[in-house]
Amino acid sequence: MTKTAHPARSSGLSRRQLLKAGAGTAALLAAAKLNLPGGAFAQGAGPEVTSAKLGFIALSDAGPLFVAKDKGIFAKYGMPDVDVQKQASWGTTRDNLVLGSEGNGIDGAHILTPMPYLISSGKVTQNNQPTPMYILARLNLDAQCISVAKEYADLKLSLDTAPFKAALEKKKASGKSVKAAMTFPGGTHDLWIRYWLAAGGIDPDKDIETIVVPPPQMVANMKVGTMDCFCVGEPWNAQLVNQGIGYTAVTTGEIWNKHPEKSFAMRAAFVDKYPKAAKALTMAVMEAQQWADKMENKQELATIMAKRQWMNCPVEDVAGRTAGKFDYGTGKVVENSPHIMKYWRDFASYPFQSHDLWFITEDIRWGKYEAGFDAKSLIAKVNREDIWREAAKEMNVPVAEIPTSKSRGKETFFDGKVFDPEDPAAYLKSLSIKRVDA
Repeated sequence: MTKTAHPARSSGLSRRQLLKAGAGTAALLAAAKLNLPGGAFAQGAGPEVTSAKLGFIALSDAGPLFVAKDKGIFAKYGMPDVDVQKQASWGTTRDNLVLGSEGNGIDGAHILTPMPYLISSGKVTQNNQPTPMYILARLNLDAQCISVAKEYADLKLSLDTAPFKAALEKKKASGKSVKAAMTFPGGTHDLWIRYWLAAGGIDPDKDIETIVVPPPQMVANMKVGTMDCFCVGEPWNAQLVNQGIGYTAVTTGEIWNKHPEKSFAMRAAFVDKYPKAAKALTMAVMEAQQWADKMENKQELATIMAKRQWMNCPVEDVAGRTAGKFDYGTGKVVENSPHIMKYWRDFASYPFQSHDLWFITEDIRWGKYEAGFDAKSLIAKVNREDIWREAAKEMNVPVAEIPTSKSRGKETFFDGKVFDPEDPAAYLKSLSIKRVDA
């Protein structure tokens, strides 16, 4: 175990040297700050390692990872050498998680919540070989969007997709193809757009072709007419509006208010080998979530997220919706939207097992898992809400901000459907369009 140096000696920097260094050496200042009382983490009982490789996709729900890295929060919890690496697509994220850092891959990632389950069960891996994963925290609630091409501007689509169905049928009758884009089969964006389409009578497997497009490529593909609609997170929906290529039909919070979205997940092998490091990473992410959720930090958050090494986009493409202002591109502008991305409030960071059950149930609906799949036993292995609770306790998170149950209870969707985690089969039975008999 590494001994912790005495605070007075560990930085090797005098106050005069730090002041002389000026604003340009923020890293040195951050390092010095760690040696001040209250800045050090778990004296004498630090993480087993100081590094980890974490992947992300250029989306605003990866914001907590950007903040934890940029603001020295990983370092504060004894993990100064965390490498936060941009991934080209969710498929690349999966492949790098399977490899692990030992194989030049990654140890963990900002990830679509269903993916750790699909990877752990071998449903989306080469030769169906499982790579056990753990979900350590949820990263956010709400604030994905479904966007529609400008050619459907006159429809001003929202929650009701019945008018869209008629327009798609007309387009297909003229010999043209119709396509809906999402980011990964069985992932959150796939499930939101399928739910939205199916609620209006559009079968996402028969009436429209669903295609996979990485988030940063959505706008360019819409521009050249590759798809009729897509579902993705920000800043890509706002960028579409800003470029006049399409409009936002709905935010996903309108489909399911306060819905779970991305997760912070790691390879089980890393967590089992380095449990203290895994908890330290979880605490750093949680503290970054708390910071990112404060309204007074939203402009700085947008500035951080827009950076080249993170989302690489104009700040104006992310600032508005980050602060809760949604310009749908149809003349509809919502200020202070209740569907603003939530990083911490409303128990956003806690990984409710009932939510993971909904994602698996929907993936059963669309044929990603076989009917009767034992979701609960897989959730018991993958969902490590116990680590989240340990982290919250060590961070002195107020009791009022820690859920008392692993379930958030019944969930109601915009079309009146109700998901009861005590009876997922009844929910499946209530859905008219699906790939499974229930």
